[in-house]
Amino acid sequence: MTALCEIRQLAVTYRGETMPALKGIDLDILGGERLAIIGESGSGKSTFARALAGLLPDGAVVAGSLRWSTGQPRAGRDIGFVFQDPSASLNPVLTIGEQVAEGARRHLGLSRRQGEARALEMLERVHIPDPAKALGAFPHQLSGGQRQRVAIAAALAARPGLLIADEPTSALDMVVQAEIVALLDELVREGGMTLVFVTHDIALASGFADRVAIFRDGMLVETGATGKVLAKPQAAYTAALIASHRDLATPPLIREAGR
Repeated sequence: MTALCEIRQLAVTYRGETMPALKGIDLDILGGERLAIIGESGSGKSTFARALAGLLPDGAVVAGSLRWSTGQPRAGRDIGFVFQDPSASLNPVLTIGEQVAEGARRHLGLSRRQGEARALEMLERVHIPDPAKALGAFPHQLSGGQRQRVAIAAALAARPGLLIADEPTSALDMVVQAEIVALLDELVREGGMTLVFVTHDIALASGFADRVAIFRDGMLVETGATGKVLAKPQAAYTAALIASHRDLATPPLIREAGR
């Protein structure tokens, strides 16, 4: 795999804060891979995701560089972003169809009818029950898991090459979490996309990620192929994360080291 983005000495400090949220991150995002960014709350993983997508708030001070192999990407067109809480990211007064079609119409130049057809296609792809009916529904009429599927559909409607999912399962129960992860895995494989999956749950990421990057206190403490990191973590913090999940700490359940 070749590098889609080479990140060098990336640092981010928010307005009014004295301590940076990110401190000198060096990391390559490889084209076509599924990379999991893992860390506890406050580790800087969401700041990293937003910096990658160009979605940092006004006033954030950014140092370092992001070098893209495809030229400067556009959020919404080249980069799809799935936020943690679909209730916050979806507009309560717009229909599901309008929201899924919006990105495709804006970035692909589709007509209203074409946008509606694209929205229907995407709702089918994310396995929304009765997608034709869902086009005219509003977010509050759907379950939490269905709203997150809609958010994924909207993020992918303009056919981006990179999908960033920032804690997309944290507000969901364990069964729905597994369904959303399986859906993301299915969609990125079908579309030949790159996935950056942000999570605090190393066990959740271990089931599908090609590589993991472990963040702590705004720093990257370890990165590598998922199986190798799980089998032989180099950082004490990574080992502690693994030990906190008994299924990961049990050798027979550790994924193949070559993955």
